[in-house]
Amino acid sequence: MTTAIATEFKFTLPKGYLDPQGNLHREGVMRLSRAIDEILPMRDPRVQQNSAYATVIILARVIVKLGDLPAISNAVIENLFAADLEYLQNFYRQINGLVGEEQRRLGDREIGR
Repeated sequence: MTTAIATEFKFTLPKGYLDPQGNLHREGVMRLSRAIDEILPMRDPRVQQNSAYATVIILARVIVKLGDLPAISNAVIENLFAADLEYLQNFYRQINGLVGEEQRRLGDREIGR
């Protein structure tokens, strides 16, 4: 017997990403993180110089869709508004089970559980 688990979750950014052409992208999809998603960034020289940059690389790896963008690069994450970056960090923690029970219950409503 196989049990299906959700591996991708829809989100809506509070502000949205403005691309260089002025298009706003708010709707997206994030997949569950794998161990490799957190291991590989640690080898990146930018992370070795500034550990906070790991967040940029990890989010670029796990966000599979953002609006009509063809791909999510580190540059896209770097250019998010601070409110959207914070939102995505919290969303990442929620879907990957990295928050406390009270925070999880509050977040469950947002991700439709």
